Amino acid sequence: MEQIKIKKLNNDAKIPTRGSKYAAGYDLYSCDEYEIAPHSTVKVGTGLSFELPENTFGAIFARSGLATKKGLRPSNCTGVCDCDYRGEYIVAIHNDTNEMQTIDKHERIAQLVLMPYIPMEFIESDELSETERGTGGFGSTGVK
Repeated sequence: MEQIKIKKLNNDAKIPTRGSKYAAGYDLYSCDEYEIAPHSTVKVGTGLSFELPENTFGAIFARSGLATKKGLRPSNCTGVCDCDYRGEYIVAIHNDTNEMQTIDKHERIAQLVLMPYIPMEFIESDELSETERGTGGFGSTGVK
């Protein structure tokens, strides 16, 4: 199991947890209480910073329970926390409802999944290799 260094920036911060042994996502918790007006976004602090392994990033995903029960989701849908970022993990939460919503202190606000990535270098070229699909875009691979 990968060991990740974590730093509490606030004494009230809660260390991420998993809901089950094989859960991919670790729940991130709010470090404070927040009110979110209808159709607006609030930055919700976790009070934590992380040291992730090289060539990985922390992917921040919505929690299905928060979305279905309160109509709240990360405003950017999926967040990307780079491995060299050492600041606080903050989740911008958007209220999709017509009612004021609250986030309680230590409420689960999002899921953190550690993801690998492949560093790449872009090389400009006048030609790309041919494929059966070619330049077919939106809906081009569906059954007709």
